[in-house]
Amino acid sequence: QVQLVESGGGLVQAGGSLRLSCAASGRTFSTNAMAWFRQAPGKEREFVASIGWTGSTIYDTESLKGRFTISRENAKNTVYLQVSSLEPEDTAVYYCAARRGSTPSTTMNLYDYWGQGTQVTVSS
Repeated sequence: QVQLVESGGGLVQAGGSLRLSCAASGRTFSTNAMAWFRQAPGKEREFVASIGWTGSTIYDTESLKGRFTISRENAKNTVYLQVSSLEPEDTAVYYCAARRGSTPSTTMNLYDYWGQGTQVTVSS
C-alpha cells in the first residue's frame, strides 16, 4: 500500500509559477512510476505528466507546451511538478498517482494509488 499526500497548490496570478509536491509513504516508492493528473471544474480528469523509476518522463505536450516539469527525489519519497507561465485554463485540482509498474504511463486506469489532490487556481 502507498499513501500519497499532495501540497503546494494555491492561488496564483497568470504568468506565475508553483511547485507541487507529492510525498509518498508506505511500501517502496523508488520502483513505482508516478504521475500527475488534473481535473478542472466540470471536466474529466486528464493526464499531465509521468515519471518512471529511472527518471524517464512522459508529458501531455500538446496542451502543456513545455510549461510543466515532473521530477522525483527517491531519497525523500517525493515527486514534484514544477508549473510555470500559468494560465487561467490551468485552474484545476492536481492529483498525484502511483502505479506498481516502474515505467511511466499516460493511462489513468494503470495507476493504483491516488492522493486527495491539491487545488491550483490561476487568476487572470
